Amino acid sequence: MGSNNNEVALELAGFIRIYKDGRIERLTGNEIVPTTTTSDPKTSASSKDVIIVPETGVSARLFLPKITQASDQKLPLLIYIHGGGFCSETPFSPRYDSYVSSLVAEAKVVAVSIHYRRVPEHPLPMAYDDSWAVLQWIASHSNRNGTESWLNNHADFQRVSMIGDSAGATIAHNMAVRATETPLEGVRFVGLGLVHAFFLGEDPVDPEVSDEGIKAKANKLWMMICPSTIGCNDPLINPAACTNLKGLACKRVVVCVAEKDPLIGGALFYHKTLHKSGWEGELELMEVQGEGHVFHLFNPTNDKAVAMKTRLASFLNTD
Repeated sequence: MGSNNNEVALELAGFIRIYKDGRIERLTGNEIVPTTTTSDPKTSASSKDVIIVPETGVSARLFLPKITQASDQKLPLLIYIHGGGFCSETPFSPRYDSYVSSLVAEAKVVAVSIHYRRVPEHPLPMAYDDSWAVLQWIASHSNRNGTESWLNNHADFQRVSMIGDSAGATIAHNMAVRATETPLEGVRFVGLGLVHAFFLGEDPVDPEVSDEGIKAKANKLWMMICPSTIGCNDPLINPAACTNLKGLACKRVVVCVAEKDPLIGGALFYHKTLHKSGWEGELELMEVQGEGHVFHLFNPTNDKAVAMKTRLASFLNTD
């Protein structure tokens, strides 16, 4: 009887294990590090956690760089959306807390790192809806009369950018699409950074950079985590299916890819699709050779990781 309890129904290697008896074991991103209400000794940035939707637990970790000028100094606002296959990690894990804090310190920006509900307990598109709820909450501060003083006092709502990695990049793109369809009053999006994004499509890339085995697994995964999907032609995961990509709500997009990332095909497909869409913003492809998926999170002191963070910091400060 005991052995049956340990039978695995589904496993996403390195992320999550689901047993036949319904138990869920997340394999990464479970540790929570406390906020730094004074300042992080490594980055001099401060952080705090806020509950945004009490009924669902949707929340965020906010970051503020060391303010050296007047207390009402307005800084660019970064909305960060973490990865983890839609099923693991949080803004509160050591990996994401450290990375976002260091990016905030280098770029001198205010940041809201979103904690959305995760699959399988909360199937997609719930993570998209949760992230949109956070964006609406952020927009409620644009009149300087919101519930969070850091946003009221320090965020420049005319210089707002989103960055996401892996699954978080997929969500970030969709948030930019929603902001096109339903503009957020008082918020001007200027930048969208997609790092090692997860995208699908019928024929996403040229054969030389396409791995059919990986594509098949990615398609299967998508069908399982988003039961209401229409398949790989769903605009939630396939940029070519977005009818209003041409009007994407930002001025600049940077697509970061890594040579050894098994998901590189979808990210290159996104870059190609946006380029052909008629969107009139500035599009950049940042390629890193010899590295794998989200290498910058696993080895943040790597020279290439440092260079990528510096590039993203510059990106966040371009009007």
